[in-house]
Amino acid sequence: MSPRVVLVGPMGVGKSTVGQLLAERLGVGYRDTDDDIVAAQDRTIAEIFVDEGESAFRAIEKAAVLRALTEHDGVLALGGGAILDDDTRASLAGLPVVYLSMDVEEAVKRTGLNTARPLLAVNPRKQWRELMEARRHLYEQIATAVVATDGRTPEEVTEAALDALELKQA
Repeated sequence: MSPRVVLVGPMGVGKSTVGQLLAERLGVGYRDTDDDIVAAQDRTIAEIFVDEGESAFRAIEKAAVLRALTEHDGVLALGGGAILDDDTRASLAGLPVVYLSMDVEEAVKRTGLNTARPLLAVNPRKQWRELMEARRHLYEQIATAVVATDGRTPEEVTEAALDALELKQA
């Protein structure tokens, strides 16, 4: 068993919204590894970062992603930093992976680059740019398709993802 589609991309790009729409269109279930982590840990991702640090969170995240990749056969959304792990990237090889991209101005509009996001607590615009510089090539490396979300509605992004993967409705 493996997901029908895996969504990757930065925080705030719309993976959850587009993932739910894709799942509806394909007639499959939707799952988000960030939601899995919050449910299993009974605390927010920000709390895990504060309480245990990023490396502990990444270990929890890696386990959640690898589990979801073997248990879920619908649309799966991964947290923004999940692709930092070598094993996770290797596990995505051969799967239909859609990288949802956006520029920093779009990120500001969508998230306000607020401090509820632990990796953006000090200087959100600068940190977002640095995160994307470090991660963009990883997203592109594992992606079957890249779909720009700037200036598009979730429905338009969903349609573009379906077209890019040549998926048909259920």
